[in-house]
Amino acid sequence: MSRKYKFLDPNGTYFITFATVNWVDVFTRNEYRNILIDSFNFCSKNKGLDIHAWVIMSNHVHMIISRKGNIPLERIMRDMKKFTSVEIIHAIEESTVESRKKWMLKIFADAGKVNPNNVKFQFWQQDNHPIELDSNKEIEQKLNYIHDNPVKHGFTNAPECYDWNSAIDYAGGRGLVDIELLF
Repeated sequence: MSRKYKFLDPNGTYFITFATVNWVDVFTRNEYRNILIDSFNFCSKNKGLDIHAWVIMSNHVHMIISRKGNIPLERIMRDMKKFTSVEIIHAIEESTVESRKKWMLKIFADAGKVNPNNVKFQFWQQDNHPIELDSNKEIEQKLNYIHDNPVKHGFTNAPECYDWNSAIDYAGGRGLVDIELLF
């Protein structure tokens, strides 16, 4: 069994990435992003997830996380992804303004059919690609990568002006997710 992309140290700090199946651009609507935000805050308050940095892009999420309780990170992430997938798919199904509804649901249904772990739909790709951060240099590099991602993709000119990341917290403000600053 591969040891790559595993949460090996239960007390480690990790950079993770998780993406929608087929890289579908779901997170172009605030309604879907807010489901993630609510879940991040719930997991932080109730499951022991320490969120140090985060960004929601159009089809994927980057985070720096650790844990502050006894629940393993892989369980927290599994539960968060399961909950958000159900909630986001339900929001897509119920949406009266989603012009890509049929197209997205077909992609998620097709992905769900080929994965025996799913009943009907698969929203997220299976993995989180956790990379343990062993030094301040690695942490700083990933922190900059997360916060610069929206700038690199043309969503904003300044990281702290993009609502869907933690850059505002590191600039002295208060963002949408309760985080534990690294520096």
